[in-house]
Amino acid sequence: MSALLKGLRLLNRADPFVEVTVSARGEHVLAAAGEVHLERCVKDLKERFSKVSLQVSPPLVSYKETIEGEVSSMLENLKASKNSDYVEKTTPNGRCVVRVHVMKLPSSLTKVLDDSSDVLGDAIGLKSGKNLDSQRSGILKNDNPTEVLKKRIMDALESEILSKNENDKDYVDKCKSKWLNLLRRIWALGPRQIGPNILFTPDIKAESSDSSILIHGDCHVSERLGFADDSSTSNTLADIPSNVNESLNKEAKRLESSVISGFQLATAAGPLCDEPMWGLAFVIEAYIYPYLGQYNESEPHQQSEQYGIFAGQIITTVKDACRAAVLQNRPRLVEAMYFCELNTPTEYLGAMYAVLARRRARILKEEMQESSPFFTVHAYVPVSETFGFAEELRRGTSGAASALLVLSHWEELSEDPFFVPKTEDEIEEFGDGSSVLPNTARKLINAVRRGKGLHVEEKIVQHGTKQRTLARKV
Repeated sequence: MSALLKGLRLLNRADPFVEVTVSARGEHVLAAAGEVHLERCVKDLKERFSKVSLQVSPPLVSYKETIEGEVSSMLENLKASKNSDYVEKTTPNGRCVVRVHVMKLPSSLTKVLDDSSDVLGDAIGLKSGKNLDSQRSGILKNDNPTEVLKKRIMDALESEILSKNENDKDYVDKCKSKWLNLLRRIWALGPRQIGPNILFTPDIKAESSDSSILIHGDCHVSERLGFADDSSTSNTLADIPSNVNESLNKEAKRLESSVISGFQLATAAGPLCDEPMWGLAFVIEAYIYPYLGQYNESEPHQQSEQYGIFAGQIITTVKDACRAAVLQNRPRLVEAMYFCELNTPTEYLGAMYAVLARRRARILKEEMQESSPFFTVHAYVPVSETFGFAEELRRGTSGAASALLVLSHWEELSEDPFFVPKTEDEIEEFGDGSSVLPNTARKLINAVRRGKGLHVEEKIVQHGTKQRTLARKV
């Protein structure tokens, strides 16, 4: 490993265009200009700089995980979550019951949170990111970055509300007030405390009929972003019933960090293929119960020896409940998209479209350049489909077409990774299990899981009756 790190430093000196960074996962990332440049860099590492044998894996692509759902019904779903639409799990010692409800955030709000990670880290109190100055470059010196971020969040929500129902002013005002109340309840962001997923504090007014106490959380993120002040938070905490056991109340206060840790772990690795979650809102209700029977001072020590530390049990239970809630609400895969601009002569237009169709590209527009025989085509191409794209495009068009790829956005893959035809209409349209079309989302998930060493559900023997027996005949 030391030889590889030394070789990376030498490669960076020899080729200033190469960038070597360390990701949040601890991986050493080698950034190059393209596939040909990357191949040359790997060859130089092997033969000149590191002089060690390297095993190069297939290209790794990052994905994200979300759920399917209408954003317009998020507020209604939040109100209905008090009834039955939640996932409930209990810690091994039975002292904590965790209920999790998950909803989908508006895409505009998700984009603002995703693009403002460094400003969020600076506002919440984390270490400022290296790109903070670049994000502040478009902000006037007299403006507060937190206030600008708050305005961007409100503008994103307002545009989302107006796009649904622009004519009904009462409906727009009602939705704005509901969203303001929600933004005052932000407990944490995830993953890494600055991600595009939100953890809301539970409703304090929902009192439990038994002797349990709710871990209510603290809205410090809302305070840092300017959506709530200290007085509103203190008034909320004052609503906690005073007749609860004081020791149980102190224990619940200590365990707030465990709930946040479970939320961070769940959003950092989703249930589909351990990729980060994207654009989700969680409401976690964790109820702490007192010890059953007569309390004994040695009982906590005995339970920790049998089940593990109570804080660790809550972390694991919250993480499992969040992942189960995502699986229950029709999970979807989110993939990165390139904006692709292609220039090609008229006679090679058909061959270029054939290459784009094989790469799952979505054509945006095409136009002919004036006073020239060239067409300009704009399209969105998934990042996972761009490996070898330039070479195939040159081969298909005899080198006449050229492409420019720029990272554009994240896009949800609408295909259900767990789809299996069950009803008569579905079987008639898609066929039975043997003739159903390949599931793209499932194929991508299996590829990521296989690369990470996770369990993959696949048949080793596809057709048991079609195997041949190799007999040795003497």
